[in-house]
Amino acid sequence: MNEQPENIRNTPWRKPAWILAFFGLVAAATFIVILSFDDPGIGNALVNTSPLIALIIAACLVAAVSLFLLFVRWLCCWRNVKRFLFGVACLLTLIALAYVVENTRGHYAWKNFQQAAAAKGERMDLASIIPPPVPDAENFAMAPLFEGLRNWMDREYVRTHTGPGGFTNVNRFCFTAYRTNGIRGTLKMGNWTKAERTDLISWQRYYRDPDWHGVVERTNATPASVGMPTADPNSTKPARATNEFATTPQPQSPAADVLLALSKYDAVLEELREAARRPQSRFPLHYEENFAVLLPHLGYMKAASQFLAVRAVAELDSGQSEQALADVTLSIRLVESMKGEGILISHLVRVASTHLTVQPVWEGLADRRWNDAQLAALDADLGRIDFLYDYLTAMRGERVVALEGVDFVRRTRNRSLFFTEASAWSEAWHEALWKLMPSGWFDQNKVRMGRLHLLFLPTVDQAGRVVSPTKDRQSEEILQQALIPVTPYNMFAAMLLPAGFRFSEKCAQAQTSVGLARVACALDRYRLAHGAYPEKLDSLTPQFLSQLPHDVINGQPLKYHRTDDGQFVLYSVGWNETDDGGQVGLTAKGDHDWRKGDWVWRYPAK
Repeated sequence: MNEQPENIRNTPWRKPAWILAFFGLVAAATFIVILSFDDPGIGNALVNTSPLIALIIAACLVAAVSLFLLFVRWLCCWRNVKRFLFGVACLLTLIALAYVVENTRGHYAWKNFQQAAAAKGERMDLASIIPPPVPDAENFAMAPLFEGLRNWMDREYVRTHTGPGGFTNVNRFCFTAYRTNGIRGTLKMGNWTKAERTDLISWQRYYRDPDWHGVVERTNATPASVGMPTADPNSTKPARATNEFATTPQPQSPAADVLLALSKYDAVLEELREAARRPQSRFPLHYEENFAVLLPHLGYMKAASQFLAVRAVAELDSGQSEQALADVTLSIRLVESMKGEGILISHLVRVASTHLTVQPVWEGLADRRWNDAQLAALDADLGRIDFLYDYLTAMRGERVVALEGVDFVRRTRNRSLFFTEASAWSEAWHEALWKLMPSGWFDQNKVRMGRLHLLFLPTVDQAGRVVSPTKDRQSEEILQQALIPVTPYNMFAAMLLPAGFRFSEKCAQAQTSVGLARVACALDRYRLAHGAYPEKLDSLTPQFLSQLPHDVINGQPLKYHRTDDGQFVLYSVGWNETDDGGQVGLTAKGDHDWRKGDWVWRYPAK
């Protein structure tokens, strides 16, 4: 009668049930840890690390099975069953309450953010980034040449027209100066930022000598039938050039051989010029597909810009400056054809294409190939490019596409847009967690993404026509701090927002390239009129420039001085906001480092 009930804290672990419970918990924890690894080989590695670990895991699994059997026996008592069911009911109630709280908090957080953003003139809906339609007859993108690209943008069309050989709607709009990526390193495109000309000899050798760049294709033809020696002396099969460009029996000048090789695109090029006469451009992008939107035109547009750049350089070298002007003008039209698209990647392609387009302008100026009328035409064409204005279009579009993407994932719970699993266990484990996420977490992620996107908008001052590297660095620091640690509330931002890093810098680079090119054209017009470059840039206005472009980094005049050899140096202070005296920043490999030194326009010494 005087026996005291046992206290768990004071009772030694003598009973088998407690031992089994302990090992069961260890087994469960071990099992969860193994499942948490994406690599299926890690679980095997843990077991194979040592016999002791393998023995412990085996013992834990045996204990887990025993614990389950004890639990089944415990449930044989009706009183225990009622206790268990009551506990389950309480747990489910707490879980349901947690879902209600998280969903409500997320809903109102997103609603309040939208209202605050709307008060500042910021819209978060998809309709705000879709450009207005234009008549087909005025639409560059609706030209017959782009039919294949338009079909490729339609996911349903691609699905119904894809067979064993792939997408059957072959696109006619295709320009490329080379056939394989493996020879890019041997083809020397110029780099005006380092005062380097395009090496037309390397392009000539590419077209004439397949063995020089190492790109060969084995065929069953005889060497005589293709007119080339075998790449391998011990092989009985000949080598055939894979580029399929036209050549002459005997070498011509580098420029002549390049122009002959690229003449294979003459018919398509004339059709592209005809399409470029249409005043507007709207490609039929399916914005509602957010992350999955198909953008096949971007790669083709960039390839066409590179093709036109190489062709224009060869034309300048051959004394065909009018044809070169037509190609540069067409390339600028391609850059502008994507400007209305509210997607960040479209504007990044425009930036890359702009640098390609400026190269033949620089080479023609360096070799004094342009006349006054051509320089005036180049200035007018370049003056239409405005990346500082387009910056907000791209950033707002990227924000809306990201927000729409989060909503799409919430509706479908489709993880394939972000994750690729390495094992079936990992796929099932993460898929279950993904589908159980409260809806409010998606709204909380949208709030974080919207707020962080707003940080970068003031980086570019459209009214003052400047880009602030200081504000951009501050925004990056805030962004990085906001993404560490990764939580259920910011995980989408951690995956999507880093893609927007350095976009304001790239816009500043492209706009500076355009501004330097325009001033350089005006300087050459002054030289043609007066026999020498002016002492100061102010002498260019208003005759050769209605208004001088300023340095977009600090809003001050561009740096300029004449050199002893009759040339000049023109430059922006660059992203480091420091006047380095016209010195170009370089990486350890000798490439141009845009974040170091000045952004310089100068010509090679003669």
